[in-house]
Amino acid sequence: MRSQIINAIATFIRSRPGLEYGNYDTARSYRAECRQIARDKRDAETLLSAVALSPITAEELLAAFPRAYSGRLSWDAGKLEYCVGQYYPTEYRKAVCSVLASALWSMRRESMAAESGGEIRASFRRQFGRGIASRWFN
Repeated sequence: MRSQIINAIATFIRSRPGLEYGNYDTARSYRAECRQIARDKRDAETLLSAVALSPITAEELLAAFPRAYSGRLSWDAGKLEYCVGQYYPTEYRKAVCSVLASALWSMRRESMAAESGGEIRASFRRQFGRGIASRWFN
């Protein structure tokens, strides 16, 4: 089941966002949104790779869904379900990042039981770099 969840998340990350150019007043704002969405994709792929290489179990992954991103991303009957908050193209990959970061945080917290939250954050900063660590592990 773990591999099924990871494969479903990978497919979900790769799905096209479906931005509507008409929702933007300028080409500049549209391109800025495209860059943000592309960064979210890179973050999600990096976090998914870390989860896939980790000892996180299917049960631990499933426990992360309701904890992260207001529970909008869920695993239901063998597939991912996403409940849109504002605008799907700008948030669906953020939801994935949030779920994966939650699962990684729980795993790291258990393995570093005597450490403080600051030390856990520092370990993620060393693993992923300042950008991803500041966006998903603060």
